[in-house]
Amino acid sequence: MARHAPALLAASAVTALASSAGAYPQYQKWIQQNSGRTVSCAMCHENPDGPEGVKAGQLGSLDAEARKRLDRARNAFEPGARVDSPILNEFGDHIISTIGKKRFVALKEHPELLPPLLDGSDLDGDGISDGQELRDGTHPLDPQHGDPRRLLKVNLLRYRFHLGMLAAATILGLYGIRHLLHWFALQVRGALSAGDGRSSTSAKTS
Repeated sequence: MARHAPALLAASAVTALASSAGAYPQYQKWIQQNSGRTVSCAMCHENPDGPEGVKAGQLGSLDAEARKRLDRARNAFEPGARVDSPILNEFGDHIISTIGKKRFVALKEHPELLPPLLDGSDLDGDGISDGQELRDGTHPLDPQHGDPRRLLKVNLLRYRFHLGMLAAATILGLYGIRHLLHWFALQVRGALSAGDGRSSTSAKTS
């Protein structure tokens, strides 16, 4: 019996990983403490209440085909697998695909080590990496949801050419308006001078 203990322990570990479908509150707790934001399960899960239950995106609502997808996702132990879990959203799938289920479970006691592993991706294309969004407690799938200062900096860099052209057009426009107003003032002045001259001539003639 003792001789088979390591094999039994290994089998138990694999079974635990394979059957684990619940959320990992350690990650949620760390994100909230680090960012100061309230974060729901919707950051990684289809349902904001997490995987347990009978609502859409929860375990109790899955049909036979969805359960097959869930089983495949549960067995994505190593990085690089295509993950399409019915209880995870695109970001949750991306995490498991990027680092593997085995490492994800192992890191739950050190959730601060997860963000650096996701700094190379930006699923919502807002210019802020998925890892940084985890640190900030913002949603990696919402380009409008990010730290305002970071979004401002990113957008200033992204649209610097357009902003430069707009500034140049504004300056040129103001320059042109100034000269137009100057020309108009000269015309009015000239017209007034001409009117005064005609009035003086008429007075002398009479």
